[in-house]
Amino acid sequence: MPQISPFDPTYVRPAHSVALARNWWAVLIRGLLAIVFGLIALFQPASALGALILIFAAYMAVDGVFAIIAGARAAAHHERWLTLIAEGVLGLVAAAVAFAFPLLTIYALVIFAAVWAVLSGIALLVGAFRLHGTHGRWLMVLGGVVSLVWGILLYLDPPAGALVMTYWLGAYALIFGISMVALALHLRHGLPR
Repeated sequence: MPQISPFDPTYVRPAHSVALARNWWAVLIRGLLAIVFGLIALFQPASALGALILIFAAYMAVDGVFAIIAGARAAAHHERWLTLIAEGVLGLVAAAVAFAFPLLTIYALVIFAAVWAVLSGIALLVGAFRLHGTHGRWLMVLGGVVSLVWGILLYLDPPAGALVMTYWLGAYALIFGISMVALALHLRHGLPR
């Protein structure tokens, strides 16, 4: 059975495509916000990092409150509730620490990323030596070394690591935002008249 091309005038667009095209403006706003955040992260990295910490703290506070509510409801129904209450309290404590000590929170996040990168690098190196040489062992070794070096650099200079991570986030947001704006304009142009 021959397929109809999307460029054929008799082609019927799927409903989700039409819905997305009709809401092109929402995609445009999303893209513009990402561009603004990307530019702030690239040109004012400290402000962007501060905003991320505040968003993290607000999320932890809201999550903590909802976990406590879920724990209270579970207790009312004679279900397991202690872990939910504990999780909620820990979330509220994490939010309070992030609000009160944003620099400490940034430092902790960078150290966490450093530890993860080092452990990931070690795991890749161990895995590489168990991998057959013809299956790309050298690529796995390269990945492990890059991960190890990145983790060690983050650990040696956490403020610089936080700055670099902010620049990467800004570049991502900028590229993502531009692609969303382009998509929105394409969707708007493709709307049936």
